[in-house]
Amino acid sequence: MDFLGIEGKTFLVFGVANKKSVAFFVGQVLEESNAKVVYVVRSKERKESVSRILPGADILICDVERQEEIEKLAHDISRKYGKLHGIVHSIAFANYEEGMKPFHETKKRDFLQSVDISCYSLISISNLLKDLLDEKASVVTISISTTKMAAEAYGYMGPVKAALDSTICFLAKSFSSFSQIRFNSVNAGLLKTSASAGIPGYVDYYLFAEQMVLRKKPLATKEVANTVAFLLSERSSGINAQGIIVDCGMATNCFDRGIINRAMRI
Repeated sequence: MDFLGIEGKTFLVFGVANKKSVAFFVGQVLEESNAKVVYVVRSKERKESVSRILPGADILICDVERQEEIEKLAHDISRKYGKLHGIVHSIAFANYEEGMKPFHETKKRDFLQSVDISCYSLISISNLLKDLLDEKASVVTISISTTKMAAEAYGYMGPVKAALDSTICFLAKSFSSFSQIRFNSVNAGLLKTSASAGIPGYVDYYLFAEQMVLRKKPLATKEVANTVAFLLSERSSGINAQGIIVDCGMATNCFDRGIINRAMRI
């Protein structure tokens, strides 16, 4: 039995880079339920590498920094696939080539590029693909478990994700004037992905988070993907304009006795 009710439905998934990507796991979960998954990557080179880990998959190319490429994507989808039942936006970028700097030294061009790719792209994708979305489609993006905690290793991506969280609410309200299309985010705790590995100092944060998690076992990327699949399905039809936190209870465990004892010995 297809509990999620997504068998035969078509979903557009942005952001696969490799087998550690959230988008890769999302695609796997959807395909397990016999849904049709169309992947979108940013370049020809990325398509070639993703084709090797997803042989036979439908993979389209779209650099979301370029409006004309999103327009072309919409045209290509309309010709080949028709209606979409959901979109997964798993796209984020921050330029860490110069290493991690104090937040107040953030360069304007880096911040604005990150906002463009990580946040504005969702607005542009949603707008240009709106006519291809089913009346009850679901759009899900990937955020972080909290933007209220200033994790130095995350830098200016924190405020960018805060903008993404707010964007979900405004898109949901805007689309409600002509459809029942829902917008939600999965706000994930720390994950072991290739993208996160590129953040300076991230490994120490990840290992610390492992101790903070209530079960003392890190969050698995597939657990995030499972939540995404739920939000894409009509099983979550009553959820809209929300950020669903998936962090294994980490946020509730700031005063863990073991961690306090170790800290006080320093």
